Amino acid sequence: MPSDNVRQLTESTRARLKEAIDRLEPFLNGHTLRDLAGEDAPPETVAFYQGLLSDLRHLLVFSEVVYEKLGVALRRAQFDVDFAERALYEAYHQCVNAYFYPKHEGYSEDGRYAYTGQDAIRFRIKPVRAARDIVLGINKIFEDLREELAYYESEYLIRRRMQGQK
Repeated sequence: MPSDNVRQLTESTRARLKEAIDRLEPFLNGHTLRDLAGEDAPPETVAFYQGLLSDLRHLLVFSEVVYEKLGVALRRAQFDVDFAERALYEAYHQCVNAYFYPKHEGYSEDGRYAYTGQDAIRFRIKPVRAARDIVLGINKIFEDLREELAYYESEYLIRRRMQGQK
């Protein structure tokens, strides 16, 4: 991919990650397990919110780390395409995958709804409004990132392997 395209993709990815960070951080700082699950919640509800909060914390950390790496790539005097491409690969495999495939499976994407105009995210348990809003609020960000960074899902690794074999 040409250097200008990589730079532009690095800038847009960094901006999108910043938007996700700016939404996730206040949510995680402002909501506790007790706030979300309630006082006398059944164990499966508590487990759902524990998993959801854990997944969102991981997503926030992954996003912050990649955001910083993209910033380093953009601040260098000489733009390092290889470093930027590696950071974009990490954005896809850490951030996008952490959003769409959460470890605790509190929600999942149902592709049957993707083209109907309805939310494609389906929750395992009906969440409180704040939890629902944060997950659906960052959905568009990660959908856009997935679409823009799809190249890095396989092409980047294939190219790297081929370069290593030469």
